[in-house]
Amino acid sequence: MVSCDMLSLPRVGVSGGAPPRTSKASRRTRAFDVHSFLNSAGLWRKSREFRKREIIFSQGDSLTNIMFIREGAVKLTVVNATGKEAVVAILGPGDFLGEGCLAGQSPSIATATAMAPTTVLAIEKEEMIRALHGEHELSDRFITYMLARNIRAQEDLIDQLFNSSEKRLARALLLLARYGEQGRPQKILQKVSQEMLAEMIGATRPRTNYFMNKFRKLGFIDYGGGLRGLQINKSLLSFVLNG
Repeated sequence: MVSCDMLSLPRVGVSGGAPPRTSKASRRTRAFDVHSFLNSAGLWRKSREFRKREIIFSQGDSLTNIMFIREGAVKLTVVNATGKEAVVAILGPGDFLGEGCLAGQSPSIATATAMAPTTVLAIEKEEMIRALHGEHELSDRFITYMLARNIRAQEDLIDQLFNSSEKRLARALLLLARYGEQGRPQKILQKVSQEMLAEMIGATRPRTNYFMNKFRKLGFIDYGGGLRGLQINKSLLSFVLNG
């Protein structure tokens, strides 16, 4: 559902002539590729694959690894004491899991479940700390990523407190489609259940179904061949901004 634009900048091409000399200054300004760095560090050997609906880690588990999502999609859910479940985040390639252990967060406050066949890279806490200290470009991208996640969490809280369930649903659909992020938004979403959407916005399934039908009639979304090909139209963005 996503690209890795949060963590990597576009490569800069050089046409013709001999390869440029890599001075200290040029290394600082050159685009940093997280994938290439982790690969060169030999960390790809620690990749793990998960089937759709397979649990990666559970709420309450003690985490000692940072996980970097290479492929697939992961949802984070939280269950309260009465058994009510809420979806708190949807993550994809280029996102991290379990990063809270760097700040001593243990046990995990959420359950991570693969929404599709997913491949993650498990990096030990101490190994990640060494990499962040030793590679400034990686630490810069990681800090940027964590700040973006923190801003998103604040926006989610404001959304929950002040917006109607209808507007929360519209925002959730836009976030799943990655409108507003660098690169092209994913206008066609893979299968997304209304149960999951209801959990994301804190509403009932019938209420969510009512709003989805309303969005379809207004031309904000198009089911096409069912929920497998849910198309998110740009007009939905205008509804959120101006509605």
